[in-house]
Amino acid sequence: MPSIFPFTAIVGQERMKRALVLNAIDPRIGGVLIRGERGTAKSTAARALSALLPEIEVFAESPFNDDPQSPSTWSDWAKDRRAAGGELKVIRHRIPFVDLPVSATEDRVVGTLDIEAAIKKGEKHFEPGVLAAANRGLLYIDEVNLLDDHVVDLLLDSAAMGVNVVEREGISFSHPARFILVGTMNPEEGELRPQLLDRFALSVEIHGLSAPAERMAVMERNLENDAGPEAFYAKWLPKEHELSDEIAQARSLVEHVTYTRQDLFTIAALTSSLRVDGHRADLVILKAARAHAALQRRTRITETDIAVAAELALPHRVKRGPFQQAEVNLANLEDRIEQLSGEWDGEGETQPRTGEEQAAEKKSKA
Repeated sequence: MPSIFPFTAIVGQERMKRALVLNAIDPRIGGVLIRGERGTAKSTAARALSALLPEIEVFAESPFNDDPQSPSTWSDWAKDRRAAGGELKVIRHRIPFVDLPVSATEDRVVGTLDIEAAIKKGEKHFEPGVLAAANRGLLYIDEVNLLDDHVVDLLLDSAAMGVNVVEREGISFSHPARFILVGTMNPEEGELRPQLLDRFALSVEIHGLSAPAERMAVMERNLENDAGPEAFYAKWLPKEHELSDEIAQARSLVEHVTYTRQDLFTIAALTSSLRVDGHRADLVILKAARAHAALQRRTRITETDIAVAAELALPHRVKRGPFQQAEVNLANLEDRIEQLSGEWDGEGETQPRTGEEQAAEKKSKA
């Protein structure tokens, strides 16, 4: 796919790429918000990720990208087709990449029911919307901060529930709506409301690269791509295949990644110590930690997985203060997690310890 800049050819921006890959492994994490100035590869990364992901099996005529192997998630269209004895031919194609325009309305997003046909003919006619097209794919929202708040709410609700239900005049239609949600924005053009900001599972703030060598690499790779897109893509194809295989393997492994009650305590103690409101962050950290462990081909999460996940799940949730940036730094998170893990007593309660007791424990570990 030479028209797409290779994901693995993007210079730097490791946090952004990590957040995208984790959502690709497990879309149930809940999406990622990428905040940054213009020209920092935000949209490039989103498009490149969709081209990187493996093909999926779908029903040939389904506008909902139903998964043939998961009947419990089928749309009403697929269920009705099966009940009527109709053919459900299976084909393979690349995952959809859906670009949502800022001017999108509610009907354009969720789809519409033809009430007149239902009343006069007793037939259920549903006009699919953006959520149907994006199912099992990637839904990209550029300038999400400029989108109507109500529409953003609808998108985030669907991303969280994995299903879209449209009800009008006592008639309803449902279809699966599980997708990788990627929103990008430039903070200089306005902020999202805190309630909406919290609904994005992960968040990364990116800036232009400062190291001259990295900026040179950006120029060189872009010039090489402009001169010959097909040759440039072919050059990076082995790395693209390698990462694509890693994501596919992690997808099959993530359900088998285990965690302990101590891991749950560590996550809860971390969010509590940082005074994070609500419980969404705790669940997001656990899901992202499992995805990261699967990417590393492990079936058990570690403190490092929790720290990596927290670095992506907390920046937009930690209450603003003079030490906010230090608190969500990976190294500081690892130190904090190590300290909190030592407070686990096996039952979920902390055991207060004096400074001398903590020093003695550290000495014994050394």
